[in-house]
Amino acid sequence: MSETSVRRYTGLFGIIASALIVIQVPLYFLYSGAPPDWNILTRSLIGIVGCVFYIVFFTGLRQLIHQVDAASEWIAGVIQAAGLLWVAMVFVPQSMEAGAAISVDRDIDTTREGPFAAAQYLMQGLISRLLMGLLLIALAGVVLRLRLMPRWVGRSAYVLAVINLAFVPAIYFGDDPANFYSAQGWGTTASMGLLWSLWTLAVSISVFRSSRRTHAVPGLHKPSVRVPA
Repeated sequence: MSETSVRRYTGLFGIIASALIVIQVPLYFLYSGAPPDWNILTRSLIGIVGCVFYIVFFTGLRQLIHQVDAASEWIAGVIQAAGLLWVAMVFVPQSMEAGAAISVDRDIDTTREGPFAAAQYLMQGLISRLLMGLLLIALAGVVLRLRLMPRWVGRSAYVLAVINLAFVPAIYFGDDPANFYSAQGWGTTASMGLLWSLWTLAVSISVFRSSRRTHAVPGLHKPSVRVPA
C-alpha cells in the first residue's frame, strides 16, 4: 500500500474513532444519579465500536512510520502495542459496565456499583493513563524527528502525555467518580477520554489532509534504505 493510501485510511479511521468517543463521553453526564440501562448499553456500544476503529488507526500509524523510516520500526511497534493495549483496557470495563446493567434488576451507577465496579478502576484510570503516556511520548519523539506530521502534533503529544501521567497518583485519592481527582474520578477517566479523542480527531484530520499533499508531491517521504557495505 502506498504512503498516500496509508495516510488516507489512517486519517479516516482515526476521525471515525475519535468522533464516536466524543459522542460517548457526554452520555456519562446525562443523569445525576443511576442512569437507565439504555444509557449504559448505548455508551458502551459506542465506545466499543469506536475502539475497533482505533485498532485500524494505531496499525496505520505503525505502517506510516515504517514507510517514512524503516529504521524506526521498533518505536512504531511500541506505539501500536501501547495503543492496542489501551483498546483492551477500554473493551474490558465497557463489557463489565454493560454486563452489570444487564444482570442487575434495578438501575445502578455501573462506574461504582455492581459486581464488576472495583475491577474497572485501574483499567480506566492508572493503567490507561500510563499506556497513553507511553504512546504519546513515543509518537512525539518520532514525529519531531521524522517530520512525518506537523510539529504541533509532536509538541502537543508531549503536553498531553504529561497531563496523563499527572493523573497516575490519583489512585491514592479514593474511588468517588464525582471527584475530579480520584482513582475513578471524572477527571481521571471521562475528561481524559474526551481530551484524548479531541486530540486524535485533530491529528487524524491532519493525517487525512496530508494524503493529498503526499499524492501531489510523489516521493515526499521514502523509507530509509541501508546499503550493504
